[in-house]
Amino acid sequence: MFGKIGMPELILILAIALIIFGPRKLPEIGRSIGKGLREFRQATSEVQKSISLDEEEEKEKTQSSTEAMPAEEKVAQAEEQKA
Repeated sequence: MFGKIGMPELILILAIALIIFGPRKLPEIGRSIGKGLREFRQATSEVQKSISLDEEEEKEKTQSSTEAMPAEEKVAQAEEQKA
């Protein structure tokens, strides 16, 4: 729907921001946007790490539970999965 923002569009956006907020507020706004983006990236990476850790723990649990089963139960479980 929207194409890439080129240099003329970027200059227009910055000029409008300068008119609306003034030269004193723009550095503060830039800093706050930067901090917000940094916190968002950290939060998403933490969520991704926790999801991958949960998946690894689940795999370990299923592997350890199948290793502890007697051979007869393993065969029965495999037959149930096929059906």
